[in-house]
Amino acid sequence: MKGKNYITKLSPHLFWDVDINSVDEELHKQFIVSRVIKYGLLSDWNIIRENIGVDEIGKLAIKIKDLDEKSCSFISLVTKIPIEEFACYITKQSQPKHWND
Repeated sequence: MKGKNYITKLSPHLFWDVDINSVDEELHKQFIVSRVIKYGLLSDWNIIRENIGVDEIGKLAIKIKDLDEKSCSFISLVTKIPIEEFACYITKQSQPKHWND
């Protein structure tokens, strides 16, 4: 971890439902990464990239089951991890869509 208290630099809208002071940057790393990938701005991405690192972000993002297609594709491209390895991709493939979709 390069810097402490980087979470205070992230956009406040990412943590609308939690007390920012109760979020531990080390214990809740996957939660932070998930919020930034799903709802963050480019500046938020740059903050976690600098403080967590792309490799660690990739390891955490692989486990996130509810990433949308664009977010999953972005993380796959940036981390060079095949999209087929992401939990969100695997989960989507195992849930057949309604014929009208």
